[in-house]
Amino acid sequence: MKDRTHRAATLIARLGFAARGLVYLLVGWFAIDAARRGDAPADNQEAMGSLLHQPLGQVLLGIVTLGLLGYALWRFSEAVFDPERRGTSPKAIAERAGFGWSAFVHTLLAVYAGKLALRLVRPETSPGDERAQDWSGWLMAQPGGVWLLGGIGLLLVGGAGAQAWKAYRNKFASELNSDVPVPRYVCLVGQIGYAARALVFALTGWALLAAAWHARAEEAGGMGQALRTLRDGPLGPVLLGIVAAGLMLFGVYSLIEARFRRVRIGQ
Repeated sequence: MKDRTHRAATLIARLGFAARGLVYLLVGWFAIDAARRGDAPADNQEAMGSLLHQPLGQVLLGIVTLGLLGYALWRFSEAVFDPERRGTSPKAIAERAGFGWSAFVHTLLAVYAGKLALRLVRPETSPGDERAQDWSGWLMAQPGGVWLLGGIGLLLVGGAGAQAWKAYRNKFASELNSDVPVPRYVCLVGQIGYAARALVFALTGWALLAAAWHARAEEAGGMGQALRTLRDGPLGPVLLGIVAAGLMLFGVYSLIEARFRRVRIGQ
């Protein structure tokens, strides 16, 4: 029974990597289209909403919901049970806090995907930005909320640094199960993908820091706002297109992880 439970948990975690990969592929594809047309790029929630218009869209969204929940539970397991034995050093605590935040975010994404699958909500334009502003406003209205929002922004900026370092040092390759060295092209896909994701994380965290500093919830935003920031800057469409391609490569690497990632489930 214990072995069956462990295998089921591992399978759901792998489904989570596949679901994450699909979402990033969609976000990247829509961002490339936005760079070409000059439109507003879609965020991850809007990208999931696009699935509803496809054949068997509700079924696909149901699978994505299950996958994102599985990914969230696995990240929660890493944060609480520490199956990788990272320990309790300051660096390890920061990493585990990041895993906890990832679990929280992917739980919210799973809930939204589930509501879409059940048609409890309708697809929206940049819903992630609106929700980020709503909860930022609520949080800042609480005692110490401004400091907490700033702390979340710092956590995201720190996560961006960790993603960039991971890309630079190619550290993610050791997380794959392989009896032979990981092919160079797989490493390159991962490096570009992690670098693009790091930039999006940094811009999202900076927006939360700005919202906390100025006490203006409307300055907060999610992935959609980060991509719009790229679009509106110097060489905007070109830079947005490059980052969008990187996000698609991160989606491809997530699909590779779905098959080959070493998954340890906390006890």
